[in-house]
Formats: sequence, structure tokens, C-alpha cells
Amino acid sequence: MRILMTGGTGLIGSRLLSRFPESHKITVLTRNLAEAQMALGRRATWLSSLKSLSNLDEFDAVINLAGEPIADKRWTTNQKEKICHSRWDITQKLVDLCQAGTQPPKVFISGSAIGYYGRQGDEIISEYHQHCHDEFSHRLCKKWEETALQAESDMTRVCLLRTGIVLSRRGGALVKMLPPFKLGLGGPMGNGKQYMSWIHISDMVAAIEFLLEQPDCQGAYNLTAPNPVTNAEFSKTLASALHRPCLFPMPAFVAKLLFGEMSDLLLYGQRVLPKRLQEAGFSFQHQHLNEALQSLQL
Repeated sequence: MRILMTGGTGLIGSRLLSRFPESHKITVLTRNLAEAQMALGRRATWLSSLKSLSNLDEFDAVINLAGEPIADKRWTTNQKEKICHSRWDITQKLVDLCQAGTQPPKVFISGSAIGYYGRQGDEIISEYHQHCHDEFSHRLCKKWEETALQAESDMTRVCLLRTGIVLSRRGGALVKMLPPFKLGLGGPMGNGKQYMSWIHISDMVAAIEFLLEQPDCQGAYNLTAPNPVTNAEFSKTLASALHRPCLFPMPAFVAKLLFGEMSDLLLYGQRVLPKRLQEAGFSFQHQHLNEALQSLQL
């Protein structure tokens, strides 16, 4: 299979790249060729720009994972613009290239996030949920998805990856949580009742491979484990996995002072289930948080 990938040097993309069989021919778009080649070597052909492509007819699939990290910095007006346009603009360019050809890729897999739903309290959410809370994360993901869906045609199916918190010891949200917990200073955020919908990195990349290979799969898919937990339960389970106490909650007002509007990601959540993914026949290797954390050998 000939695959064009964006975001190939990120947490998910690099892990996915390492799992592809040698028979796949992977081309990765990256802003830093030297860094990518040093980190991932000869696993792919590296491309610094899409300008050399007039269409995407030479590819069987597109996997679009590019985007400015959403939780690395405070959400200033400028940072919000970077977060949005780092996703929207590259997706639109890929869509335009798909539409420019006569034999476009058979599948266009594009990133999104469970932030699409906005804050939802403790209501159980599947892909069939119709009522989203209108806030920044929803507007970001809504336009991102609408742009990707423009690639859909009789020859191209589009799959949208509504991703939860990806658990990995090599990066992402979990690595940022670890320092205070390892010091025994971890605890719930706010009241701790908000749900955290998570997925193990191994299941994340396996799900992308599954959607890549299943010709009947299209539309939005929640990439979250079947058993979301509250923030309080997540904190307790993480502390236990590290053999540390869980004694120091962070009050909501402190989170808001420290992180500004971005604290919404920490203080409000979604109880998201991967209904369509399971209906399609995907099986999760890591269904429960305690086992998932233990497997990471933190």
C-alpha cells in the first residue's frame, strides 16, 4: 500500500510508522527533514512540502495526523489560531489534491478529537450523539472534520478519528501528569467527577490500521477505550500504579489561574464510548485503565 502521512513524527504517527510492514511504501510530510530522518531513519520517504504534488493519484491512502499540540501552551488568541490553522489548512490542501486527480486515494483518514462533543457531564456519548456543547474544542474539530469530509467521493472513503487521551510513556498527556504523581503530589482536578476517555497507544495505532484496511468503514469513529473513568478514579489508579498516595487535589480556581481557558480540557470531560469501532469488529487489547497503565511499565 502506498500511503501519504502527515504528523508522522508525532506520538501517534511515529508509533504507527514503526508498525507498518515493509511492503508498504510510506511518504511522510514533515517540516524538519533532518530531525525526522534522524529520529525515524529509513522507515519512510520524507517530503518537506506538498508543492511538488499536483494530485494524490500515486497514493492508495492518506493518513492526516498533523496539528499544533492543543495543550502545550495557554490558549491566547494567537495560540488558538495556530491550533486551528495547523489542522484546517493542511487538511484543506490534502483535500484539494485529492480532488485534483482522476484516481484519488481509496481512503482518507483524518484526525479529530472527542473535544468535538464539548463538555458533556456524565452522559454516555457515542458517535450517534447529536448535541454538542458549543465551545472552542467543538468548533475546532467541527471545521476540521467538515474539511476532511470534502475528500469523500465514489472512489474515496473518509474516516474521522475522534481521539481521546492517548496513554503512552513516550509523550502526550500522561507524561505531563507523571512528575507530580511520582513525587506523591498528584490528585484529582476540580471536583474529580469529570470523565476522562482514554486509549492505550497500542490500541490507537491498531485502530488506525483497522480503519485503513476495512473497505466498509467510513465516517466518524471514537478512538477511546470502552471503559472511561472519572478524573478522581484516573488519579487514584495512576497513583496506585506508581505506588504513590493520591492526596493533593487541584481546586478548579487554581487550574483556571494556571492554565486559563485551556483548563476547560481538565475540568470538563466526556464519557465517550467507541460504539462504531466495536460494531465494525475492532477488539481492544487494553480495555481497563489499571491494566493499561501496568502495561506501560511506568
